Amino acid sequence: MRARHLSIFFIFIFGALGGLLFGFDTGIISGASSLIENDFNLNIEQTGFITSSVLIGSSIGALSIGTLSDKFGRKRLLLVASILFLIGSGLSMVAVGFASMVTARIILGFAVGSASALTPAYLAELADAPHRGSLGTMFQLMITAGILLAYVSNLSFLHHNLLGIRDWRWMLGSALIPAAILFIGSLILPESPRYLVEKGDVNNARDVLHELRKNTGEDPDKELADIQKIANQPKGGWKELVTFARPAVIVAIGLMLLQQLVGINSVIYFLPQVFIKGFGFAEGNAIWISVGIGVVNFLCTVLAYQIMDKFNRRTILLFGSIVMAVSIGILSVLNYTLSVQAAAVPTMILIGIYIFGFAVSWGPICWLMLGEIFPLNVRGVGNSIGSAANWIGNFIVSQFFLVLLSMFHNNVGGPFAVFAFFAVLSIFFVIYMVPETRGKSLEHIEMEMRQKAALKKSAN
Repeated sequence: MRARHLSIFFIFIFGALGGLLFGFDTGIISGASSLIENDFNLNIEQTGFITSSVLIGSSIGALSIGTLSDKFGRKRLLLVASILFLIGSGLSMVAVGFASMVTARIILGFAVGSASALTPAYLAELADAPHRGSLGTMFQLMITAGILLAYVSNLSFLHHNLLGIRDWRWMLGSALIPAAILFIGSLILPESPRYLVEKGDVNNARDVLHELRKNTGEDPDKELADIQKIANQPKGGWKELVTFARPAVIVAIGLMLLQQLVGINSVIYFLPQVFIKGFGFAEGNAIWISVGIGVVNFLCTVLAYQIMDKFNRRTILLFGSIVMAVSIGILSVLNYTLSVQAAAVPTMILIGIYIFGFAVSWGPICWLMLGEIFPLNVRGVGNSIGSAANWIGNFIVSQFFLVLLSMFHNNVGGPFAVFAFFAVLSIFFVIYMVPETRGKSLEHIEMEMRQKAALKKSAN
């Protein structure tokens, strides 16, 4: 299917829908888990496993999809991911017990992990260099929109057993709507022109590029020639990942691990419990705080979309690291120096500032750079490695946050001091390890990497 059948706007909206489902399916369980626990008479460990089982599936999905997308294309695998979203959402809605719910959540995990590895590469390969930052940011924007929609869905269906069907089933089943839209979009989206050239289909790649670049002022024929030049480089496959592309692997793993270890999903998953356990808030008030944070997260990502092409990637990352380190560092100190009552409101404000720092920087840029820094012929595999690192970091934070909170006697200053340490560490990682990619074509980024590797090899 050629790009001319869809407007450019809808190509990128449809392409980024995997991010919306990513956010929705990871956020929706926060409101449904206690209801499922009561309905199925589960213990705490079983409820926790239902929540984390999606992360197990995500790690497997992220690791397995890369090689397949390099072989069969981004478009076909997005279609497969949409089918997995439909199956997982449908099965979770009709689950009858612990085992069937875990099975459904693992299938959803396969879909979420696949989307997290596929979508950044797909968006990066469709975008032109001057606008790749904002267009790539659409993935994170969709994630935050999905999380916010999940919170809204939870509030909308809570205590509303429509047609005699329990509220939590409607919550989980509502994911079928964006999954169906992604399925339809995947049928009509164009294939990545980079993948088409890699497979020798230059004519279709030319058609797609001409349609994508018709209003950008970019020269699609020159871009096609650059893509062909890169595609004609000697192919090393997996060997490239441990030789000249090794710096990209290190940067991808570092960025994606640190994106999680600064603690963002402790806020996304557990914020109601933070205010219930740490500050004695009523459950209803705590849920509304999480909705407020979801709104802040989404609006700040909209801001990131606006500024992403105007500032260097490294500058934005450093800004975000400093804002996060300072805000949660102060939060930690206040929670050990003030009374619980006095610390509650400042904690809310500081978490809002922390979310701002993350949402304008590490939230979008890590996914954006994941799609930028790998060579063409191993981009799918590279994205899989980076995405899997993200899910491993996510799993660590989600499994141990409540344990940390308990270790520090429900004082949130303890866990956030740990996150502040990683925020400080992220400053040095950006300074010493992360390359600048703004305004460069993917082919330019790859040629720079090859030249550096050649110089290093000759020096040795």
